[in-house]
Amino acid sequence: MNKYFASAYQFGILGGILSVISFGLLSFLQPDPTNLNLVFGYLITPISIFMALKFFKDYTNNGYISFAEGMSVGFVAYMLIAILSGLGIWFILLIFPKLFEAINKSKLQVLNENRETIIGQLGEPSFENTLESITRMVPSDIALNDALWKIIPGLFFTIIISIILRKNPN
Repeated sequence: MNKYFASAYQFGILGGILSVISFGLLSFLQPDPTNLNLVFGYLITPISIFMALKFFKDYTNNGYISFAEGMSVGFVAYMLIAILSGLGIWFILLIFPKLFEAINKSKLQVLNENRETIIGQLGEPSFENTLESITRMVPSDIALNDALWKIIPGLFFTIIISIILRKNPN
């Protein structure tokens, strides 16, 4: 079983570590690093999945990879990225509560700046629910959101990359 997942472990762990590092570095550059870290995640997740599948195909499976193998290896890779990223971000926010406060303040400011647009499009109750959600936000909410936005695109990218790299023995 380890044969199937060795490359997934390597590139999943690498992707997760890079995501945590990017969150840490971006937090020095701006008060709310969450949005840019999501963009970075959209870059690192498919690259990590591709590398895990490519290494599995070329170095473990004699140049062949089935769709099922690709989905399995990709799943492990993007889940590791999501878990490590989520735990790392949660840990950073627990260690640096002022960073969490800055993120929360930034999200409230953006919400208030777009108040009229939100109310016009979605109604007052939607705005009030969003405001309440942001005021009750805790560090684990930010970490969970980041992890989910690694898993959802990770599944999509795994499907596409598995199809592209698929090569079965004749």
